[in-house]
Amino acid sequence: MNIFTDTRFIICIVYLVIVNIIAFIAYGVDKQKAKKGKWRIPENTLLLLAVLGGSIGAICGMKAFHHKTKKATFSVGLPVILILQIILLVAFVGLGYFGVI
Repeated sequence: MNIFTDTRFIICIVYLVIVNIIAFIAYGVDKQKAKKGKWRIPENTLLLLAVLGGSIGAICGMKAFHHKTKKATFSVGLPVILILQIILLVAFVGLGYFGVI
């Protein structure tokens, strides 16, 4: 079976694309609110978006909007989350979850 035709794989990719777009937008919105001194998106929410699979979008948002770049929780934490997610993905593929093996 081809991994790219596995329904579970396709659902995972669609989910990841959506959550990464949401994370990227959330970082941009929070940066704009910070500039205007308005209500902000809680840091826990921004981190949760990364944990839920939006780590690439969060990292891109952090870099694109120069937001949260000096906070170790984000500058170190987001790459760590991404690495753990890659390890998890490799483990799923290795265990045959997507029908590769």
